[in-house]
Formats: sequence, C-alpha cells, structure tokens
Amino acid sequence: MAELVFHTGPMDSGKSTLALQMDHAQSAHDRQGVRYAMHDRSGGARITSRIGLSVEAVEVTDSLDLYQDVVARLSRGGRIDYLICDEAQFYRPEQIDQLARVVDDLGVDVYCFGILADFRTALFPGSKRLLQPPDRGRPGAFVELADRVVQPPVSPLCWCGRPATHNARIVGGVMAREGDQVGVGDIGGGSEIHYEVLCRRHHRQGITGEMSRATLSEQTLPFDG
Repeated sequence: MAELVFHTGPMDSGKSTLALQMDHAQSAHDRQGVRYAMHDRSGGARITSRIGLSVEAVEVTDSLDLYQDVVARLSRGGRIDYLICDEAQFYRPEQIDQLARVVDDLGVDVYCFGILADFRTALFPGSKRLLQPPDRGRPGAFVELADRVVQPPVSPLCWCGRPATHNARIVGGVMAREGDQVGVGDIGGGSEIHYEVLCRRHHRQGITGEMSRATLSEQTLPFDG
C-alpha cells in the first residue's frame, strides 16, 4: 500500500542527501518518480545537499496544487510511482493535504523531508500538518497525516558535543529570537545571516559556538539562565 512518510530532523542531519538517496534507490528498481522542492539552498528549482549532490526538481510555489500537478502528469501518459518532496516544512498545510490525497486516491508513495521547528522552536505549517504533537489535555492523542515519521540516521552535534536538536538563526554574530519564520541562509558562518544547530540547553541560553570560543568556556552551569 502507498504511504505518506515524513523524514524529519534538525538542520545538518542529512535530509536532502537522504532524499536524493531515496530517489536513486527507487529509480534503480524501475520505479519512476517526480522530485519537488521549495526554498532550496541553491536558490533554484533543485534539491541540493551539503555534500555536493544536486538534481533538478519541480519548484513548489504557494499556488501549486500538488494533486492536480500529479494528475496532469498522469493524464499525459506519464507513470508515477513515488514523489520526493524536499523542504516540506515550507509547504502550505493545504499542499500536505493534497499529498495525502495523492497517496490515498492515486496509490503513489510520497516521501517528505523537512525540519519540524524554526529558530524560535515554533512548528512550521507543513510539518505541523504532517505531524501534530500530542494535545496536553489528551496525552498520546496525535493528529497527523503522515503514515510514518522517520528520523534520519545522521545526528548532528552541538558545539559542546551533545546531540543537536534545535535550529538557531545567527544574525550579525548574535542568536536571533524574533523575525520572519523563513529566512535565507544555511549552516555555517561567512554570511550575515546563517544557522547553527544547538542542543536545547545552549539554544535556550543563546550560547553559540562562536561565543563559546570567544569566552573559552562552555558556560553551562545549571543555574545559568
């Protein structure tokens, strides 16, 4: 049976690389698919990874109806066995519903890749529609569209060596707490706006790798901040 699968993890956990590997593995077994991407780091209609892999993809815009796009491709005589949907956190909730319809009505596997939360720890709309955390009033009750949620095998590390779980936006060397949810930038320094993955403690304290190197101290006392 077809599935809607959500591969999710923090930045720098190899999601785009996994998306390209998934596409390669599927096509190697005589399955035909369509790749979709939105706000790719390359700035174009592509899926690119930090290790240098890159392929063309269909650019997802706010106005694109993903279900109708797949139907149109099938109507022209094409064959579609699966979809690769990178940066799914940026998709509109309605587009996630359209992907669920592709699975249920057309029998096409859909593999989504994206991060759950932004630099403020707020869920992205697309991710929220794929996976809604439990309601505090109803422990264990999930509202989600994804059939399965999978974490990538690669776990990024905070500068302190702990597992990195939070995405931090760095603006002018300072960790930002407010701003637009979508901001242009990538992991690593060298630009005015970039991102860094941190453990929860250092994200909460606002201590970046650059700050730790400047002070030559972890500054992680339990009563600090």
